[in-house]
Amino acid sequence: MDWQLPAEVSQWIRSLATLLDKRNAFRLLPMFAGIFFAQGRRTVSSWLRAAGISDDYEDYYYLLSSLGRKVRSLASLLLIQVIRAIPLGDGRVLLAVDDSPTKRYGPHVEGAGVHHNPTPGPAQQTFLYGHSWVVIGLVVRHPLWGTICLPLLAKLYIRAKDIAKLLPDRRLPFFTKLELAVKLVVWATCFLKVTGKTLWVVADGGYAKAPFLKKVLLSGVVVVSRLRKDAALWSVPQPPSPSHGKRRGRPRKYGSQRVSLAKRAAHRGGWTTGEFTLYGRKVTKTYKRFQATYPPVGGLITVLLVKEDDGSWRAFFCTKADASAQEILEAVADRASLEQVFHDIKEVHGTGQQQVRNIFSNIAVFNLNLWAHTCIEMWAWNKKHKELCDRSASPWDDAERRPSHANRRNALRRASIREEFSALQAVQPVERKFRALFERVLALAA
Repeated sequence: MDWQLPAEVSQWIRSLATLLDKRNAFRLLPMFAGIFFAQGRRTVSSWLRAAGISDDYEDYYYLLSSLGRKVRSLASLLLIQVIRAIPLGDGRVLLAVDDSPTKRYGPHVEGAGVHHNPTPGPAQQTFLYGHSWVVIGLVVRHPLWGTICLPLLAKLYIRAKDIAKLLPDRRLPFFTKLELAVKLVVWATCFLKVTGKTLWVVADGGYAKAPFLKKVLLSGVVVVSRLRKDAALWSVPQPPSPSHGKRRGRPRKYGSQRVSLAKRAAHRGGWTTGEFTLYGRKVTKTYKRFQATYPPVGGLITVLLVKEDDGSWRAFFCTKADASAQEILEAVADRASLEQVFHDIKEVHGTGQQQVRNIFSNIAVFNLNLWAHTCIEMWAWNKKHKELCDRSASPWDDAERRPSHANRRNALRRASIREEFSALQAVQPVERKFRALFERVLALAA
């Protein structure tokens, strides 16, 4: 079975394959086809079955092991393809950074360990056993469907005590999540600087720490993140008075007065109301914006306090001193698109279900799922709504609702099957009733 993927998707995958050994390069396209068409539990064997691979299946497992060592090079080429295929808009270029775990089972899965569970569920499982991934994605705005995140590259976080369990030839150096996030941002900015646009990075509050912030700011990016309510903020230093003459030493970096966010939020004055477009809809927010100095950043920041409907408040900051409330709130809201990616790759692509033990194979399969997600979104970017989903069979559903990632993947499946059917029709015409039957079966299959 040799699936005929759409021409542009095949071209993107073949360009990635040019970085692989020639003896393995041709296997990358069938591997992606298996990811797109796999059903049930998404193990690597289900990928191979969906792609019709049986005789040389062992070579595909070897491919994963070698591909896991080259994910950064392949992701670089994919990012170039994204820049060429997706319009980045006239304003800033936004990158999102976050981490997510995937559950694994068995003591022989290399790199697996006990990690914090961000979604404990009803059972309140605070921890889980598996892998923890730090991911970077490019956040773009679709003219019809709003914010979409295109995941680019993931790095595996392994605890120091778990690295010691790895075989010597597979032992990776230890890096914290903050250090891995810095590596991802520096990597992405090297390619995105050619766009000539201002680069912004939005991250969760767990990354609002000096080891991440100070190193990332050296790349010339603007960082937006959540601020702790007990953050050690200081006032803005006042410039020296000319009457005092020239003073010795460097000028002050931080003010002399401590800034309390709780007191600022409790004060009734200074609040402003504005209308913003967040999460695809217009909302009215009450906020307070001011400047302060923050040691983890090493200087001046813009602080934004936002009052919620229940009376509580949240604090955010931006390293751009003159950032507006709209810029900060939109960046914070757009970070949710990376959270949606984590949901999609686990629920739609079955990330974490691939039963591989080698650490480099695990790195390869996770990044392959990310790249499959990005390829699907790139392919569907210019497609019309009716090409991606048809909800006529569900009159209770909103026919104009934004197509989900699962809708787009199924649309790519249908396009691939139709191309194969069209190739058969070119050899021998098919009667109309058989074409109708084919469309009905296709609707059930994809």
